[in-house]
Amino acid sequence: MRLGRDDVMGIKERQERDREAVRRGILDAARDLFIKDGFEQVSIRKIAERVEYSPAAIYGYFSSKDDIFFALAEEGFRLMYGDQQALDALGSLPPLERVRQFFWRFYEFSCDHPEYFSLMFVDRSVPRIGREYERLRYAREGKQLLLSHIEAAVQAGDLPAATTPEAVLHVVSCALVGVAAMRVSERLPGSVADALARDVLTVTLAGLQAAPSLQFTSVACPLGDAVHSSHDPHVSSEEPRS
Repeated sequence: MRLGRDDVMGIKERQERDREAVRRGILDAARDLFIKDGFEQVSIRKIAERVEYSPAAIYGYFSSKDDIFFALAEEGFRLMYGDQQALDALGSLPPLERVRQFFWRFYEFSCDHPEYFSLMFVDRSVPRIGREYERLRYAREGKQLLLSHIEAAVQAGDLPAATTPEAVLHVVSCALVGVAAMRVSERLPGSVADALARDVLTVTLAGLQAAPSLQFTSVACPLGDAVHSSHDPHVSSEEPRS
């Protein structure tokens, strides 16, 4: 029996849905294993066992364990920066308040998606995000938008003219990472961490407003690399294909 055009399209759509479902299952399984056992301790074979596929089948979707991590990192940045309506709403706020709210979104991300936050910003064994930064569209776009808000605050006189947007990004983000990590690791109760995070954000921004100069100027890497700076960029965490 000869299939019509609609039949062929229907088959292709089902195949695409099935493939996406398998890909989703691989990512979910890998994320859970990375968090539970640590990135270094998880192999492609272990992921395959979790989803009941062969290692060869996993390689049909991802070229390596590192490739799986970068796919998860992009999902994390999408969750952090992908709410376009919320981002657009910042445009009506004064420049410094835009900066404050944008940074607060970062902290809220750690609360709403602790598994992604831990993997992207706490686990020291994962690949450096900067290695594949060009493929992380949401990371690039979110960072550039934040830098533009910081620059607007500098231009408005809310931050010192000598302050570089990159410096503000890293100083404030690293301050918030500390509180977020304490919350995610359950060293602090949620309500206590939330109040502390607000204080840290307020005090850090106030300190930047009053600071005559900063020793830290800029680095040619995204925030993720600043957090993972102890990871050797020349050592690949990929495993042999088996």
